[in-house]
Amino acid sequence: FKGGDTCEYLLSSGRFLGEKVWQPHSCMMHKYKNSEAKNCLIDKHVVFIGDSRIRQLFYSFIKLINPQVKEEGNKHGNIPFEDKSASIKVDFLWYPEVNGSMRQRIKSWTEGSVTKPHIIVAGAATWSIKIHNGSNEALTQYKINITSIAPLLEKLAKSSDVYWVLQDPVYEDMLSESRKMITNEKIDAYNEAAVRILNSSSRNSKAKVKMFSVSKLIAQETIMKSADGLHLPESSRDTNAMILMNVYCNKIMKPIDGSCCQPQPPLTLIQKLAFCFFTLSIIGYLIINLIHRNNFRKNKSCTDLESGEEKKPAISTPNVSTLEMLLHSFCKLGLIMTYFYLCDRANLFMKENKFYTHSSFFIPIVYILVLGVFYTENTKETKVLNREQTDEWKGWMQLVILIYHMSGASTFLPVYMHIRVLVAAYLFQTGYGHFSYFWMKGDFGAYRVCQVLFRLNFLVVVLCIVMDRPYQFYYFVPLVTVWFMIIYATLAIWPQIVQKKANGNCLWHFGLLLKLICLLTCIYFLSYSQGAFEKIFSFWPLSKCFELNGNVYEWWFRWKLDRYVVFHGMLFAFIYLALQKRQMISEGKGDPLFSNRVSNVLLFISIVSFLTYSIWASSCKNKTECNELHPSVSVVQILAFVLIRNIPGYVRSVYSSFFAWFGKISLELFICQYHIWLAADTKGILVLIPGYPMFNVLVSTFIFVCVAHEISQITNDLAQIVVPKDNSTLLKRLLCIAGFFSGLLLFSAMQDQSRH
Repeated sequence: FKGGDTCEYLLSSGRFLGEKVWQPHSCMMHKYKNSEAKNCLIDKHVVFIGDSRIRQLFYSFIKLINPQVKEEGNKHGNIPFEDKSASIKVDFLWYPEVNGSMRQRIKSWTEGSVTKPHIIVAGAATWSIKIHNGSNEALTQYKINITSIAPLLEKLAKSSDVYWVLQDPVYEDMLSESRKMITNEKIDAYNEAAVRILNSSSRNSKAKVKMFSVSKLIAQETIMKSADGLHLPESSRDTNAMILMNVYCNKIMKPIDGSCCQPQPPLTLIQKLAFCFFTLSIIGYLIINLIHRNNFRKNKSCTDLESGEEKKPAISTPNVSTLEMLLHSFCKLGLIMTYFYLCDRANLFMKENKFYTHSSFFIPIVYILVLGVFYTENTKETKVLNREQTDEWKGWMQLVILIYHMSGASTFLPVYMHIRVLVAAYLFQTGYGHFSYFWMKGDFGAYRVCQVLFRLNFLVVVLCIVMDRPYQFYYFVPLVTVWFMIIYATLAIWPQIVQKKANGNCLWHFGLLLKLICLLTCIYFLSYSQGAFEKIFSFWPLSKCFELNGNVYEWWFRWKLDRYVVFHGMLFAFIYLALQKRQMISEGKGDPLFSNRVSNVLLFISIVSFLTYSIWASSCKNKTECNELHPSVSVVQILAFVLIRNIPGYVRSVYSSFFAWFGKISLELFICQYHIWLAADTKGILVLIPGYPMFNVLVSTFIFVCVAHEISQITNDLAQIVVPKDNSTLLKRLLCIAGFFSGLLLFSAMQDQSRH
């Protein structure tokens, strides 16, 4: 790690991803929208001063504010631009040579009576080369002139942002006869003079003129697409304008996916308290470990001289072992959270933008599918959606989703639609699994509910504290948590209908179906009544959990996108368990699920349905329209997959242990990717090893998977301690947890007040 300023990297280095996406070295560029650009530049005055190349940059810059602007007006004159709605003034001043006239204009801004521009972008040289036919005398005069201007620019740099744009190379073969004297050799000489002279007298880094040299790198890749060999193509000019916007606006707007030029966020009060807690846990664990080691040495087995019998060491009391396990878990968790913070908050490691190509998505998919098939084993049981099979299902879906996020495949609509089905399939399993448990076991006790809620939410709550993010930011966990509570409420409220009760009287089955119909009605009503939904989740403290950027719209959108699939999972579980109870399906090893004829018909319908959905999803043209249909039709492909996977006896009897291993830690993988595999809260890619993208992915993936596995173990260990089976002890723990969250809400309110 060089420790350099990311602004310097943004202005001086980078590379193209594909043909049009510019990737600065070590950091991420944000793509500014018109509204964001206006908010950043409100009440600002920006000046571009120079030749025709600077004029091009001026037009690209103002198009970020108003895309309707046309490039018209006097090419060899001053061009004003004003956005009255945001009080933004952007002027282009025609000074094609670095001479006395340019000096006089710049000097006027340094005088006290004149309002200084907030941003000054200057640069010129090609006219000097052209007018003086590339003579050495012209270069000498250029050096003299820029030497006289340098102190004025440095003086302005104390209160304004001043950028000197170095000259781009030309494509000499395309230059007209009147421009043939403008060679890359001459341009390099002029650039060298500008770099050497500017800032030569300034020692204060804050008062330096910023050298905009990245344009040279961009031009080297794109100048051959120029219309005249001198001026850059439009896409390159737009990239330069976007770089300028990032340099100035990132520190003001603080976009998540714009890490360039952003300072490290200060630690919040809650983060400081979390740091102290984990530090004390590590110290406490080390002290207890040392005490135990000393006790072990003292109590080593030794022969009793009187009886001749071997004495056994004293056994530790359960309280000590529980405390040690607690401190050990928090000690490991503290070290892991430190890694999280360093990766995605401390500006220590580099971050890069995503760039989608078909190969970056489909090649890893093929690779993991081959690995998954290679690790095929027999299942312990052959029931529909048995434990090994559901773990395998979660595992391969999670790996596909991870590759989808890493490759930035959300920009490719057919892939996006299929990934939406995978997310829906997770929720389908939520409905299926929890309904099956409550229906068969009839266990509605607090212990079961608290165990599930703890396992789902523990990691996210810790990350909300350490990474200073709202609960809704990790949207999938709130989604699964709310749906679990809905399933629980549906089945637990009077009358409680479970399998044991329903077996005695078939009418109870109709009672359960009535409950499910009521649930479906409520879902339908809330999905089409955004106002009612927002009122429910806008009450404090629910609003604290489900608000994102000051409103609950994002939560409503996420909930609405897969609103029916949990119900479908519950209904499927009910039908399957009813058929199983009446022995209408065959689940023996190697046996088809139904009779051969029925199995073949269902298998054919399932394959056709699966392919039909894929064809429809691949032909999607509009994301909004497809999202509207998705909640109703996603179940088609999910059910088709379940039937294809379970109707043939052989297919139902085997599973991939490779995928199943990942399935057991799928929740941790999904959450951990936000900060230690991806970067900038999933907007970019974490770079631990710069310059070697494949090796970087291997190393960061290995650490990421190990951390997810370790957190899964920690969560399981803590769940046994924090959520005991004894009801009275559990009640005390719940009171402690309620106190903890009350304190957290209080500190959070204090933080919000101090920020405002």
